[in-house]
Amino acid sequence: MIHRGIGPCSHALGHRLSALLVLAFLCCGPSSPTEAGDQRIQRQADAAGPSDARFASLGIGKSFVVDLPRDAKDVLVADPKIANVVLRSAQRAYIIGAAVGQTSVVFFDTAGQSIVAYDIAVKRDLNGVRVALKQALPAANVQIDGVGDGVILTGSVATPIEAQQANDIAARLTGSPDKVVNSINVRGRHQVMLKVTVAEMSRNIVKQIGVDLSTSLSSGTSVVSLTNANPFTAYGKNLVDGNNVSLSAGGTTATLRAMEQAGVMRTLAEPTLTAISGEAATFISGGEFPVPAGYSCDPTTHVCTTQITYKKFGTALNFTPVVLAEGRISLHLMTEVSDLSNENSITLSQAVTDTTTNSLTVPSIKTRRAESTLEIPSGGSMAIAGLIQDQTKRAVNGLPGLMQVPLLGALFRSEDFVNNQTELVVLVTPYLVRAVSPRELSRPDDGFVNPSDPQAALIGNVNRLYGRTGSTRPRRGDIGFITD
Repeated sequence: MIHRGIGPCSHALGHRLSALLVLAFLCCGPSSPTEAGDQRIQRQADAAGPSDARFASLGIGKSFVVDLPRDAKDVLVADPKIANVVLRSAQRAYIIGAAVGQTSVVFFDTAGQSIVAYDIAVKRDLNGVRVALKQALPAANVQIDGVGDGVILTGSVATPIEAQQANDIAARLTGSPDKVVNSINVRGRHQVMLKVTVAEMSRNIVKQIGVDLSTSLSSGTSVVSLTNANPFTAYGKNLVDGNNVSLSAGGTTATLRAMEQAGVMRTLAEPTLTAISGEAATFISGGEFPVPAGYSCDPTTHVCTTQITYKKFGTALNFTPVVLAEGRISLHLMTEVSDLSNENSITLSQAVTDTTTNSLTVPSIKTRRAESTLEIPSGGSMAIAGLIQDQTKRAVNGLPGLMQVPLLGALFRSEDFVNNQTELVVLVTPYLVRAVSPRELSRPDDGFVNPSDPQAALIGNVNRLYGRTGSTRPRRGDIGFITD
């Protein structure tokens, strides 16, 4: 049997290996218990990193149960103000939402290894709002979710009014409309065409008859003159100056003034305008006329110029449609029809020289305006405004006492009678419309052809063809009233 012992060389080699191992431990190993703990925490954090964390959302005061696969010894809550954790047993825990915000929860076992990690988002409790949205909008597809201390609405609805109702319900929950993000999509943006008809018939009758007397009596050097000129106060002026019948006998002259006037006026305006539901639209057709607003003079040259302002007149239509449901349209509209009139016009005069005067007549504006909010089905019509006015004026002027004398009293008085009758109605008709092919539409100038030079010079034609005769497009009904 051979025994091998350790000689002096072997002992020396063993001491050298021990020294190398100690040096390696001092250089590469943990220098302190603190660094060892940091490395353990780092390994645990890596084990429970964001890629392994489970996301959980719950409301304030709500909780959910966590069943662990093995016993838990420790739990880490990043922000206890956001969520709390209650360990019911070694393998069961409760996570409870405390305030709006986000935090993380990590469970560790007895060896310090991560069991499971959760990313917790605590939001408002929206279950009650979801029930309210479902009851108020049963046919809509609206989802609500919390974002911080606010909410976001998503999904789709049929009309803008349903989107606004959902927004109002969410605003009532948050207490402020600024905390509601409305991302609801309206499935169909309806387009509404509004046709407005403003029709007016006006009739006026004026009758005037009067006698002006002028006489003069002389006796010696004394002369007595009598003049009786009666005004027409009901109309405010004579219908025609001159062309009167006069009769003279001796020194007496009688002038008969008699005139009758009758007039009728028809006004028809039919503006049509189309807009998307919920958007405003404006239509204006008219012009402006100048009105003197005063004079400005240059203190150096002493030259005065007239300041001019402009007044608008014509046809205007403003409206905002909102489609409440299929076939029901809410309208807020303002329509106006105005034109120039000489009834209340004024005449301004300015002396240019000692013998020359310039005059300027400024007309008045006759306006019909209506503004209202109403609800009409598509294709239905409604009269939103109407006016029936009957104005009668009669005046008798004359010389007191003599004007009441039978028969002869007519020579000392004047009579005038004025009657104005007006009937006005404003009709509105909305339609739900859609775009069509350009070939299905027609224009008022379809078929218009200019005349040739011989036709214009010899016959006096202003056009050769106009209306449906020369139209090559299929017409979609008649356009306006000029069709042939």
